[in-house]
Amino acid sequence: MTRFALATAFTALCALPAAAWDGAAAPVTAQVLPGWVTADGTYVAALHLQMAPGWKTYWRAPGDAGIPPSFDWSASRNLGSVSVSWPTPQIFDQNGMRSIGYSGDLVIPLYVSPVTSGQAVDLSVGMDLGVCSDVCVPWQLDMAATLNDTGGKPVPAIAAALAQRPLSAGEAGVTAATCRIEPTSDGLRVEARVSLPAAGGAEVVVLEPGVPGVWVSEAQTRRQGGDVIAVSEMIHARDGAFALDRSAIRITVLGGAHGVDIQGCTPG
Repeated sequence: MTRFALATAFTALCALPAAAWDGAAAPVTAQVLPGWVTADGTYVAALHLQMAPGWKTYWRAPGDAGIPPSFDWSASRNLGSVSVSWPTPQIFDQNGMRSIGYSGDLVIPLYVSPVTSGQAVDLSVGMDLGVCSDVCVPWQLDMAATLNDTGGKPVPAIAAALAQRPLSAGEAGVTAATCRIEPTSDGLRVEARVSLPAAGGAEVVVLEPGVPGVWVSEAQTRRQGGDVIAVSEMIHARDGAFALDRSAIRITVLGGAHGVDIQGCTPG
């Protein structure tokens, strides 16, 4: 059995139906936090998730032991686009496998662009996510709010979450990011090398391929002088050949002091 099949089997075992969980209260509740409007007419809002004690949920790239979140915005009105700004996540060890996510209160900022500028957006979202404590369960949250231009100031909770995002490559002092891609018997092997100052502590690198349906192994990460080097294997869910666009590969360095978000790499 490949590592991809093992990870899939593990996730299936964790993903018990929500109806099978017999806790006294929901492990997570949520609401939309309306925010403010930027000079270009973009609404800044957020999703506020409150985890019950001992529960956690997952980042967009959750690791082998995680369940990736997804969003359905289709019931919204006057919604042009939504950009999700994830705060820097935590690293968890789950049954000997690494997962990446959040515990406690989580505020996920959103940049919402209306179809018709200057008019309200009726924002409605269905969020499918995984939540874990002693067991893991898939969960669905339904949230809605109307976003208006009330001339309000930035909401502290949203502003604080925006400040917790990973640094950009420029902010973190990244001078180079290269990717070497090699074929394997069942996919691709990607070695990313990023030149940047230390992010603090034991750094963890997450590679995202920018291609749907691709499983990515936990990156083997090491620092070599001024470089962080990470190696992952990538296997398509259909077990077929696939191509990677280096400009679409997303590299996230998670350190004890901060995270760094790097979009794209050059041949290495």
